[in-house]
Amino acid sequence: MYTWIKEVFGVSKPIIGMCHLRALPGDPQYDRGHGMEWVLDQARIDLSALQDGGVDAVMFSNEYSLPYLTRVETITVASMAAILGELKREIRIPYGVNVLWDPAASIDLAMATNAQFVREIFTGVYASDFGLWNTNIGEVVRHQHAIGGERIRLFFNIVPESAAYLGNRQIADIARSTVFNNRPDALCVSGLIAGAETSTQTLRQVKDAVPETPVFANTGVRIENVAEQLAIADGAVIGTSFKRNGAIWNPVDSARVKTLMDKVKAIRS
Repeated sequence: MYTWIKEVFGVSKPIIGMCHLRALPGDPQYDRGHGMEWVLDQARIDLSALQDGGVDAVMFSNEYSLPYLTRVETITVASMAAILGELKREIRIPYGVNVLWDPAASIDLAMATNAQFVREIFTGVYASDFGLWNTNIGEVVRHQHAIGGERIRLFFNIVPESAAYLGNRQIADIARSTVFNNRPDALCVSGLIAGAETSTQTLRQVKDAVPETPVFANTGVRIENVAEQLAIADGAVIGTSFKRNGAIWNPVDSARVKTLMDKVKAIRS
């Protein structure tokens, strides 16, 4: 189960840096005055900072599309595909995509842009800030195979932000049944919201429950806790900590990226 991590990322315990796209056409916060060229320019700046800082991979998401949809509009996927098409020649590292919060759309975008992985909420039913949140993993995986997307690695977020699992189930049981029924490529464990620290206790419970499946810390990894997080997790997804002053809506700060990545490299060695 772990061989693909080294094959895709080239390292153990990879760090995936988030490239958060600004609000897109159709989003409430979309800036019509700046237009799509400005969205592309900001993505290019953040991508450059992440790569120059030394992350192992990058994941593009429509983070600014608040409030999120669980079935996104066509314009969102089209806009993201247009941006990745423009950036593709500049991407030097493995990359993935996340169309919040629509797993089928994420897989469609990955296919269209040749992304290697996606992260999404693939399983479970939740009470969330976005309403009652249901999923249909059987339908999504069949769609993945129908469009020829078997090569796309699926990161299952089993502790989604801003939501609570409906039903009295322990996180270890959720992890075990998710792996048994769905064979995810990796599991992601999150805090309450983007930037909130992932509980090391929850990480440990998930890792102990499914030792043969890669488990990633999905939110709140920063220089002060990265050693503790990676002592348990098989990798991490980092967005907020790489931003200027550690604020999620700021641009990526290449110096912050490099400082954290230097520590990660020391931990690996």
